Amino acid sequence: MVSVAVLGAAGGIGQPLSLLMKLNANVTKLNLYDIVNVPGVAADISHIATNAEVKSFLGSGELAAAVTGIDLAIIPAGVPRKPGMTRDDLFKINAGIVKTLVEAIAASSPRAFIAIISNPVNSTVPIAAEVLKAKGVFDPRRLFGVTTLDVVRASRFVRDLRPGVDAAALRVPVIGGHSGTTIVPLLSLASTPIDLSEAEVKELTHRIQFGGDEVVKAKDGAGSATLSMAHAGARFADSLIRAINGETVVEPTFIALAADPEGAEEIRALGAGELDFFAVPVELGPEGVKRIAPLGGQPSAFEREAVAVAAKALDTNIATGAAFVTGA
Repeated sequence: MVSVAVLGAAGGIGQPLSLLMKLNANVTKLNLYDIVNVPGVAADISHIATNAEVKSFLGSGELAAAVTGIDLAIIPAGVPRKPGMTRDDLFKINAGIVKTLVEAIAASSPRAFIAIISNPVNSTVPIAAEVLKAKGVFDPRRLFGVTTLDVVRASRFVRDLRPGVDAAALRVPVIGGHSGTTIVPLLSLASTPIDLSEAEVKELTHRIQFGGDEVVKAKDGAGSATLSMAHAGARFADSLIRAINGETVVEPTFIALAADPEGAEEIRALGAGELDFFAVPVELGPEGVKRIAPLGGQPSAFEREAVAVAAKALDTNIATGAAFVTGA
């Protein structure tokens, strides 16, 4: 059984994510941390009739206790994206938040899995890596950027074009990063072959890349994707929990390619080059990344071009994140 901490549990993603984790039968301890309002969230969720014990931790003085003795830390903490704001705009605020939280995890539960939702993931994951390196506890197999929402959207958006497709069963590999053109859906390698025209592939790719903008616009200044992100975060967390319990699971995630240098060769040859981080399908196990899963085929020429575009942007995103910690 597994102990989980949700850091940022009172926020727009944190509340539904905490609810979904309380409903996970494999979670025995659920620590909820935030700087405001978290006691009420914890009290509310604690009434749900599952076996997980819920505790709240309020403010920086209780952060260490929140992350002590945990197996998995999920980090949705930070400010949401607003209309006209890119994920890069979020960096100045969210970078410091993630750094502080990961420092606490490194000190109190250095072997915990860390799943980062806080945007911009392309930069916040490298921040976490540099913090863990500085503390001498970095294990690339245990640090994850949650990109599952891109995969969820890919499956759903395909069904919007092809109503006969089972969105819940369809798996579209999504590689690269987790913002705009760094998101590269490999529609040609979907688990079920999809007959799409060239125009439809381009339309779908763009919609998957910028699906978050639809939500930001529809909420008209009131926030960004929270419910769908909570679902995606809970799905990824459940995969990690199942892996901790010995099951082999494959999920996409933004990782340090050092987690599996041999498996990374296919991705590097595809266009990732010398990048340190990239979103890839990963086979998870009890120690985290077991291996980078093969793509199962050759991407199309259009997808290869998209990888090249993604890699260029990711190089900057990753360097920005690392420099926030190292000062280099």
